[in-house]
Amino acid sequence: MTTLEDPATATPTAGEPGGAVRTLLRMRVREGCEEQFEEAWRTAAVQIAGEPGNIRQELMRDAEDARTFLIVGEWADRAAADAFGRSAAREALTASLRELREDADRSTYEVRYGIAGGEQASHVRVDISTRVAPGEEEAFERAYAVVTDRLRGTPGLIREELLREPGSDLYHIFAEWESDEDFRNWVDDPSHADQSGPLIRWLSVFFERKLYEIRFRPQEAGVRGVRATRPAPAPAAPETAGLPTPRAEPAVAPAPPPAEAPTRTACEVLVVGAGPTGLTAAIELARRGIAVRVVDKRSQPATQADKAIGVHCRTMEIWEDQGIVTEAMDAGSWLHGQTVFVNGQQTHQVDWSGLEELPYAHLGLPQYETERILIARLTSLGVPVDRGVELTGFTQDDDGVTAELVDAAGTRSSTRAQYLIGADGSGSVVREQLGLTFDGGLSMFPQLFMLGDVDVDWEMPPGHLVRWVRIEEDGDFTGMLVCVPLKGHNRYRVATLAPQRLQKTIGSGVVPPGFWKEYDPPGLEHTEAAIDDLGPAGTTASNLRWSSIFRVKHGIVDRYRTGRVFVAGDAAHLHPPAGGQGMNTGIQDAWNLSWKVALAVRGQASAGLLDSYDAERRPAGKAIVDRAVAVAFTDEMDMDDERAQFLLEMQMTMNYAGSPLVGEAAGGVGFTGGPLPGHRAPDVLGLRRFGVAHDLRLFDLTRGTHATKLLSAGDGVGADELRGLEELAGTIRDTTGGQVRAYLIAGPDVAVPPLVDLPVLRDARGAFAAAYGTAGAGTAAYVVRPDGHVGFRTRPVSEQALREHLAGVFTG
Repeated sequence: MTTLEDPATATPTAGEPGGAVRTLLRMRVREGCEEQFEEAWRTAAVQIAGEPGNIRQELMRDAEDARTFLIVGEWADRAAADAFGRSAAREALTASLRELREDADRSTYEVRYGIAGGEQASHVRVDISTRVAPGEEEAFERAYAVVTDRLRGTPGLIREELLREPGSDLYHIFAEWESDEDFRNWVDDPSHADQSGPLIRWLSVFFERKLYEIRFRPQEAGVRGVRATRPAPAPAAPETAGLPTPRAEPAVAPAPPPAEAPTRTACEVLVVGAGPTGLTAAIELARRGIAVRVVDKRSQPATQADKAIGVHCRTMEIWEDQGIVTEAMDAGSWLHGQTVFVNGQQTHQVDWSGLEELPYAHLGLPQYETERILIARLTSLGVPVDRGVELTGFTQDDDGVTAELVDAAGTRSSTRAQYLIGADGSGSVVREQLGLTFDGGLSMFPQLFMLGDVDVDWEMPPGHLVRWVRIEEDGDFTGMLVCVPLKGHNRYRVATLAPQRLQKTIGSGVVPPGFWKEYDPPGLEHTEAAIDDLGPAGTTASNLRWSSIFRVKHGIVDRYRTGRVFVAGDAAHLHPPAGGQGMNTGIQDAWNLSWKVALAVRGQASAGLLDSYDAERRPAGKAIVDRAVAVAFTDEMDMDDERAQFLLEMQMTMNYAGSPLVGEAAGGVGFTGGPLPGHRAPDVLGLRRFGVAHDLRLFDLTRGTHATKLLSAGDGVGADELRGLEELAGTIRDTTGGQVRAYLIAGPDVAVPPLVDLPVLRDARGAFAAAYGTAGAGTAAYVVRPDGHVGFRTRPVSEQALREHLAGVFTG
């Protein structure tokens, strides 16, 4: 460890006995008490400054929340900090602030490493937190030491320290900058990626950032007081607000239409954006009879493979439900394996073509083909896409949303809708209008990427995605090459980081969120150079059909819903170009959201149903962003069980287990296995129904726009109990307005009396009982939501528990 030096006070050696520690006390202040809180703290701080071992104190305020404060104390060692915790000064501080705050939490950190600049009066602190896996602590701290050497002399950086919570895997990089502008200028400068390279593998997942204004430092602590001279900030706009964007098309500022602008009213839901996310939302709404309008500022749909290629297995299941999976398979090619090279050596080669858990393999299909198929399906439902129509602004009230639109001719109009879904991509106007900001991830770390559609003369396993990465001995990530096979002989879509000469010559300037194509397309020689640099020797690329070069940011917004307006897809989360995660995650967003919005439009949604969209999809989106970044920027193939890793990447095991919308009776006691609440409900083969000559699938029952109640009857269930299940099925159908369809799945030997109101299927080979954990005697029930996830389960069947669950989803 290295001695941490302060401009005024020398700190003991960090990380050793007696080394410095820092306490962080976060407080949420009651509304209107902010100034009183600051004054009370200043009074108490004078007394604290005289406590033995106190080095420094600071009061900071969250730059995005004026009611959240951070009290920072630096102490000579842990003993001094603990002694203060028992002192009269601490009691005085607590007493003076108790009535002014709503809540508080405290943490103590060891100071592990630090650099210091001059004694300028600082204005902001940046807290960057990340988790480090067990066994990697020494490598992480060593990489941080390399980065700190590179950061010396950075304009605006005053000091920076590495803190670790004792006994935890959580580290904090606690930096002090002269201003928010200095910090943002640094993170938006692509050259800083060279400085932070050794830490990239840890700053790609489990990563968060908070910005604080420093409000005061008592002079007794050795640093002169700093009082903010500007007023408290307004709620933060997105990171890109007001920043120049090279060669970017400027966003249209929201403006009310002229008084004579016509207003359309025949729209219950307005979908902004006709990419895969918006089209999926529109299809699902139209399937449910909702009057939906789709607008897209593009005058024509895409016609080249400039975006996602991989279609995940879970997306294929969605397309089967929508009736388009066969057309997609006919147009695409299968991606059924992966080969990985690290520093020129093959480290992994896996093939999933025989994985039984997969209903479909991973499909390679350019996004323009995906959009073509989805548009055709939407058109068949009687909904066209209004092209060349751009959203310029909107307002919302208790009854709906008024959107302001402008077409390609400049004609302005208004439209009224009950709800608005913003699926308008990385440059989302909806996101900007809502004032959403990006949390965590690597949203502030821009990279310059190249894409190309070329033929490559190598012999690689057919259907395999091929990936090369280069990682230097000091941990620097210096190269990435991902090649995805396309339909054709040795045809690949190549993605790579642009060469350093392009990074330094054209890769400068601030970048807005998402994919932003700023530059002239690269030539074949640039793609060839990337393959020469990282790929097998002697490989030649030819027949360049299309190419692009662009900068990218990645991250996730702080919320997915504000009132009657939602964001989905790239408007909500941004990914590096790896594995098609962005498109597939956006489709899942729309799949989750649309059935809920449809119920709300019809007045059949419970009070909290729409809130579950953010509760379910935002955690899923964050996990997928983190994983996509890890795959793009590391040698990630980190799970011992490669099968489990693939199922996760294909979103087959993605779940909503923590959602308030799912549950089970008695903690699931009685089930011998089966899908847990919030997990995907798997298909089952071999069901039989009287009058049908062939076997049925469970998906034949769940397919469609309804929820499904699966009632199971095993050995020992008598006729009266079965008639009771029939009565329950009818009651639930009536109380949910026909939104829940019930089926009885009986064991092969169960005697079933004639039932009028409950369709019966036989689990002829016991496949359902095995897959859903219902083997043996008695009854059980699963509620499968319209999106194919388990909403609730109970064994034995509890009518009261089922009713309570469904009341949290549907109104009568």
